[in-house]
Amino acid sequence: MKTKAAVLWELGGKWEVEEVDLDPPGAGEVLVKLAASGLCHSDEHLVTGDLPFPLPVVGGHEGAGTVVEVGSGVLDIEPGDSVVLTFLPSCGRCSYCVRGKTNLCDLGAALMMGPQLDGTHRFHARGEDLGQMCLLGTFSEYTVVPTASVVKVDQGTALDKAALVGCGIPTGYGSAVRTAEVRAGDTVVVLGAGGIGMNAVQGARIAGARYVVAVDPVPYKRDRAMEFGATHVAESADAAWEVVSRLTRGQLAEACIIATDVAEGSYIAPALALVGKGGRVVVTAIGHPEEETMTGSLLELTLYEKQIRGALYGSSNAQHDVPRLLELYNTGLLKLDELITQEYTLEDINQGYEDMREGRNIRGLIRY
Repeated sequence: MKTKAAVLWELGGKWEVEEVDLDPPGAGEVLVKLAASGLCHSDEHLVTGDLPFPLPVVGGHEGAGTVVEVGSGVLDIEPGDSVVLTFLPSCGRCSYCVRGKTNLCDLGAALMMGPQLDGTHRFHARGEDLGQMCLLGTFSEYTVVPTASVVKVDQGTALDKAALVGCGIPTGYGSAVRTAEVRAGDTVVVLGAGGIGMNAVQGARIAGARYVVAVDPVPYKRDRAMEFGATHVAESADAAWEVVSRLTRGQLAEACIIATDVAEGSYIAPALALVGKGGRVVVTAIGHPEEETMTGSLLELTLYEKQIRGALYGSSNAQHDVPRLLELYNTGLLKLDELITQEYTLEDINQGYEDMREGRNIRGLIRY
């Protein structure tokens, strides 16, 4: 079939919206008509090269829609089902999945390769095969994805909002609730109040944190953070230290989550300084692939038993967490509508990313 998609053809280039060819679903795959796709910063990393990915590629890895067709061997999903696409597939059988760490599933080895799990491509244009960001390619009206990347949700789910539960919400929320293990009464600092950081703020609030300090140089984002559960804001890590030290009488925070646009090695030292004894620094933001150095006090790491933890997808388990997060939305605990700052058509995708870079959006959304 033909479908309209946003394709990145060269490093540093613009997203080019054009008609492309899409093959039918193969074995273990489904064809999905997208309702919406979030504009996540990770797709910007494809443009800058911080996430090395073979080009050309159909971008997008945060979406939800309706199943149109299923391939052979698909038994538990059928046409008409409402689904959220998760950028981390899970097979349910590898050693990581059976230990409950589905975000680390062995199928993740295929995320940044380009083709589908069987090594072949579904999208084609200009005589070339097109890869799919994280096996998904949600910057397209239609896409073909493996069932391992699909979470079935209740009929009637607001799919335009549910699209955000494919990446940004579980990544941020899970960074606080799962990776940082925030508990009632904790003090939490979130560095970066964008699409991921704002959900880390929400996660800390829902977990019962006593104080949540959102740190961002953009005044608009600091103001918005208060709506999502921040009790205090600061424009820098140094300013946040003064706030946290005063609030906790010098004991400092239990957790600091790094959710900046890009993770830099130099961010680790101030993050470690923000947490007290037994404190946890969670690195959620994507770092430069070539950067191999971090700064921080090794003495404090040992004497105060501080920890540095990586967070992929907020240590979430999609089949459990996606429906649970939607339940939190339905009960009013989790804010989804408020996350969407601006909606765009697919043709306006480059404007959407410009707005993200300029700090005008918490989350931009493409509505199909």
